[in-house]
Amino acid sequence: MTGQDLYRIRDFVPEFEEIAAETARRSRALASRATIRRDIAYGDSPRAVLDLIFPDNPAPGAPLHMFIHGGYWRSGEKADHSCVAGPVLAAGGIAAIVEYDLMPGTRLGTIVSQIRRAAQWLADNAAGFGADPAKLTASGHSAGGHLASLLAATAPGETSAPLPPVRGLMMVSGIFDLSDIPGSFLKDENRMTAAEARDYSPLSATHHPVPVRIIALGQEETTPFHQQALALHDRLSASNHLSELQIEPGLNHMDVVLALSDIRHPLGARLQDLVAGS
Repeated sequence: MTGQDLYRIRDFVPEFEEIAAETARRSRALASRATIRRDIAYGDSPRAVLDLIFPDNPAPGAPLHMFIHGGYWRSGEKADHSCVAGPVLAAGGIAAIVEYDLMPGTRLGTIVSQIRRAAQWLADNAAGFGADPAKLTASGHSAGGHLASLLAATAPGETSAPLPPVRGLMMVSGIFDLSDIPGSFLKDENRMTAAEARDYSPLSATHHPVPVRIIALGQEETTPFHQQALALHDRLSASNHLSELQIEPGLNHMDVVLALSDIRHPLGARLQDLVAGS
């Protein structure tokens, strides 16, 4: 890439650190008043863990929602994103906030497999903690939006893939064409190869039917996020897959997470509806 790097979000969001701190603060506040089971292993590595966050007095067979944090596949902590559970709990659902191994120590294909394994673990074990596996949905932000999209898609580099039984997806500020990432500011941070970018780009994937797919982003996002969201929406629609495109005025790549966690905001309200089954 030449010139200004449109993936370097802090160059376009002056309040980058403040918004990240506020997201973590709201997550701590929610965690302080909720019932949480922390660090449940879904895989073999230390970061292959998730937190389950429960509503007050959950009904039997509650809906179940998995959230995947962003961080360009090379950073991020689940504890800093517990606030996204707010709309899930408001819908009477159980939230699973997932952690995963990070690049460059772990390759992208392994991370994709981990996220699918986490979702399958939730489906397999849902009845044991009061959830209905038939009501499993998922969302993710940024790199997490990329990973969420591959819960219902076979990536270009895969001949087949075991996919978990999700009934709804919400991809927020996702990266769906990875071809620019190896040459971006991330080249020394996640060391994504051109082959990984080619093999795991959702825009070139085979997408499978899901009752609800929502592609969301902030109006103030940089150009690649808008282009890729529209391209994925158009591709899904052309393939007769249901797809909603939700562009939120005034939001950037960072504060979109705060909106997602707030049922008073249209984005948080849409997450609540997704979890509730509408």
